[in-house]
Amino acid sequence: MQEKRVLTTKEIKRFLPHRYPFLLIDRVLDCTPNEVTAVKNVTINEEFFNGHFPDEPVMPGVLQVEALAQCCTFLAYEEYGNTDKKLETLFLGMESVRFRRIVVPGDQLILVAKLIKKKKEFWWVEAAATVEGEVTCEAKFTALLRVSDR
Repeated sequence: MQEKRVLTTKEIKRFLPHRYPFLLIDRVLDCTPNEVTAVKNVTINEEFFNGHFPDEPVMPGVLQVEALAQCCTFLAYEEYGNTDKKLETLFLGMESVRFRRIVVPGDQLILVAKLIKKKKEFWWVEAAATVEGEVTCEAKFTALLRVSDR
């Protein structure tokens, strides 16, 4: 049985260029070359709740999709995370995006990304977000991974 690969915030920040308020991954719970599970803890202190919506705070769907996209980048972690290579993930497309449930402060968003196929630098990924086992958002992504020396 393979040991779980957990990544802390420090490792996440080393691998992802995003920073507050746009870093939407709090912890990577498990990371393999074919599947990543991460978590986003949704708190009332999130900046976007000031305007979306003040009396009934709801996490915007577009930010759920962004959290899924950030999770997808960790599929490359096993190949490139511990090297001196610079990795850029450029998302080329999203398909079949569906929102199934609202996300509110206090929810813990579990993000799962599964590699479907890769061909050279092109990757196809299915991803879904859940809260308490219920799907909140799902999408299929096409991405281009560019790797270069730092």
